[in-house]
Amino acid sequence: MWKIFVAFIAFAAAALFIIFKAGDKVDMQGEAGGHDAGELHAAPASTAATPVVVPVVAPTPASASK
Repeated sequence: MWKIFVAFIAFAAAALFIIFKAGDKVDMQGEAGGHDAGELHAAPASTAATPVVVPVVAPTPASASK
């Protein structure tokens, strides 16, 4: 248990050291790479979804197969 605590303290110290060294240059916005959110989800009008028709075959009675 003490090893987990020591590892946590070491990781926290390293993270704080990096954050304090970077100063105000740290960007915490995640995936803010200048992408427009609408670009990924917008589809052209020509690719509208068309319904797919699947024929259903009714099963034959067991007596008809003899």
